[in-house]
Amino acid sequence: MDQLALGLIWYAVLLFSLTLHEAAHAWVARRGGDLTAYLGGQASLDPMPHIRREPWGTVLMPLLSFALWGWMIGWASTPYDPRWAYAHPRRAALMSVAGPAANLLLVLAAAVAIRAGLAWQVFEPGFASFTQLVVGGGSPFAGAVAVFLSILFTLNLLLFVFNLIPVPPLDGGAAIGLLLPAPAARRVQVLLRRPQLSLLGIVIAWFAIGRLFAPIHGMALRLLF
Repeated sequence: MDQLALGLIWYAVLLFSLTLHEAAHAWVARRGGDLTAYLGGQASLDPMPHIRREPWGTVLMPLLSFALWGWMIGWASTPYDPRWAYAHPRRAALMSVAGPAANLLLVLAAAVAIRAGLAWQVFEPGFASFTQLVVGGGSPFAGAVAVFLSILFTLNLLLFVFNLIPVPPLDGGAAIGLLLPAPAARRVQVLLRRPQLSLLGIVIAWFAIGRLFAPIHGMALRLLF
């Protein structure tokens, strides 16, 4: 596939995945009583509020990483009221889990579409690479859809696994509050806000994902096919 077309598909999938992830955070926070993200426009599938909040993570870094490495990495964020989170630690933990849950939903949707395409002989099994789990059966349009679904499946599986690693500032660190009584969850919240722990957490997660993702991806492919 032409690199420009591949880049456009990559960016469409990444931006949609980040938008849905952050919108899920914002929607659950609103349901739980925190309107911060809702008032900022993040409880929406419109990507523009997310781009305005994180232009480096949603535009510049994805384009730069694709130019350098042929794949995209990026991020976005959702504001929330720390006082609300401290008062309602379980609701805050649910807000954190909502983002990865949205990514898992996209994995399942991509899997259903891929299976349907295989059953209808629109797709054929591909090379089990990031961008080619399946290939189009004969038309350029089918080929583009196959690449889109392949990236949608694998990228969102990666986002799901990465964000659930239980270290700050990732969602998995805050999700620990679901397993603790409220006083302990509040103490963990205060601890996880320390900037030095967030930096350490990113380093740990970066190395951990290299070990975690390959076996999880392999298991997901066995289930898919």
